[in-house]
Amino acid sequence: MLSFLSVPTYGIVIIAIGTFIIGLVVGFFLSRFLFKRYLKKNPPVNENMIRAMMQQMGRTPSEKQVRAVMKSMNDAK
Repeated sequence: MLSFLSVPTYGIVIIAIGTFIIGLVVGFFLSRFLFKRYLKKNPPVNENMIRAMMQQMGRTPSEKQVRAVMKSMNDAK
């Protein structure tokens, strides 16, 4: 007869729960690694980027304007 049928029900439940917990832990660390890699390739917008965008539009931004844009972007989050 097949040997896996002789495993008690609580053994199967423990294996299923253990597999689920291991999957959660591996998924957490994998998603954290991928997110860090994404942020390294695509950094969030900073003040220097805003200055560069304004200069490309033909404006010379003041520090007050740059800070206002940064504040509006942070408030939108």
